[in-house]
Amino acid sequence: MDEPDGWYAVALGADIEPSTSAGTRLFGHELVVWRDAAGAVHVWEDRCPHRGMRLSFGFVRGDHIACLYHGWRYDAAGQCRYIPAHPDLEVSPMIRTRTYPCRERAGLIWVRWGTPAEASETAPEREKEAVSPLRSLYLDAPAARLAAALGGAWADGLARVDLGGSPVLVAVQPLAADASAAHVVVPALPGEPAIDLSRLAVACLALRRSIEGAAP
Repeated sequence: MDEPDGWYAVALGADIEPSTSAGTRLFGHELVVWRDAAGAVHVWEDRCPHRGMRLSFGFVRGDHIACLYHGWRYDAAGQCRYIPAHPDLEVSPMIRTRTYPCRERAGLIWVRWGTPAEASETAPEREKEAVSPLRSLYLDAPAARLAAALGGAWADGLARVDLGGSPVLVAVQPLAADASAAHVVVPALPGEPAIDLSRLAVACLALRRSIEGAAP
């Protein structure tokens, strides 16, 4: 499948708590999204260079993430810093995992995919827009079909659409050729009453059923 360069949302920020990690995919590539104890987010290739174990199965300690298999520990730059079987070893700088530029904006965690981003390049804007996380939907449908079904007005990687009578912002994540995710957040509307998130969650499920049931 095509893998256009750009920023892609890969998780709701609220779903990745400090000192936790989660596995995901982008264009079929396995990624680990993790947050260190200080709250900073990281997106890496989900593979320990030692034996290929998924780092998302491991554990976070401070600003390091460790592999579940043999406990090899990596710092926030992806460099291996500690090997339990050889505690006094000065680890080679060649032992490192692949990392990706990432940012947290509009209640979402974004990763920069493709050619290296320029130092001045930022993730999609809207960081000043107050939002409430709703949920992430995982669909057995291509990202193109999901984006077409959403319609709406697109800006900065987000579609502003009406869902169950309320405005929401949706980011599309291409998981694989025939799978995608929709990360949904609800913008705060000054002067408006709070939106019933449980009602919107039901509307999300109806949206997923309608898209998965649509003809390819």
